[in-house]
Amino acid sequence: MKKTLVFKVNPENPEIEAIRKAASIIRNGGLVAFPTETVYGLGADALNVKAVLALFKAKRRPFDNPPIVHVGRSEDVYKLVVEVPAKAEILMKTFWPGPLTLVFRRSSIVPDVTVAGLDTIAVRMPKHNVALALIRESGCPIAAPSANLAG
Repeated sequence: MKKTLVFKVNPENPEIEAIRKAASIIRNGGLVAFPTETVYGLGADALNVKAVLALFKAKRRPFDNPPIVHVGRSEDVYKLVVEVPAKAEILMKTFWPGPLTLVFRRSSIVPDVTVAGLDTIAVRMPKHNVALALIRESGCPIAAPSANLAG
């Protein structure tokens, strides 16, 4: 069994060392629970097949139920999707960061497991200092359903 680490982080001003440690776990294929403005998420590198499979296993989540992919900057969306329609750009500029999820046609770099084999990907940019710091420091999009068990 893998060791569970707990990092205490000030949500107003996240300590960079704790964020770096958590981001390293993500980059190395591990899972990290982190707060967003709506729920705690359980996150994995959305582009790492083994990490996403571990996420599904840990949550006991059905493989046909894809997680939302979280980004740290709106421009990060462009590498994950085929195109961003003009109306979606307006929504992103108006409501991101925030609890708005947008669905796009996915690009070929997104693994099938991350999107349950669908041609689409659900993306959001959370409005929470810890979540944004973690995603940005990780340097990758983070697939993150809620941290509770599925069902």
